[in-house]
Amino acid sequence: MPPTLPSSGAARAAHAAGTVAELLEVLWGRGQDGTILGSLPPSQLRALIVIEEREGANLRTLSDALGSRAPAVSRLCDRLEAAGLLERTPSTTSGREVELRLTNRGRTALNDVRAMRRHEVTAVLQTMPTAQLAALAEGLEAFQDAARSRIGLDEPSAATPHAAADTA
Repeated sequence: MPPTLPSSGAARAAHAAGTVAELLEVLWGRGQDGTILGSLPPSQLRALIVIEEREGANLRTLSDALGSRAPAVSRLCDRLEAAGLLERTPSTTSGREVELRLTNRGRTALNDVRAMRRHEVTAVLQTMPTAQLAALAEGLEAFQDAARSRIGLDEPSAATPHAAADTA
């Protein structure tokens, strides 16, 4: 039997978001093996997304965004670099730092994952009434802005435009 829903607005929304996140993980797992990434661990996928958002960021910026320690993030970048998804280049502003950039393979991999995810989510969204779909899109755009702010990606990104068709 499912747990009872919390009564406050934020708690209820957090409960619903958690449940949706779990369902999305299941949906997104369907067909992931068909992408260039295969079954990429979530931590590596999150890192690629942040690096795409902050092209040229250093390890500290990535560590802060992921909420992880620098040594763990450095090892994560080692794995991404070994897979040909990431490259480290000397910083243009500091001789002691490196800049993180996606390779063409890394960009293609993210695009493949996003296309597969959109396909799975679109199949679900097409079963929803139009009014609920519009409300969902509006709520998700607000959530996206709040989440980006929380993880330090405050500026809107060209990679994630605010359009209902692109967020499906």
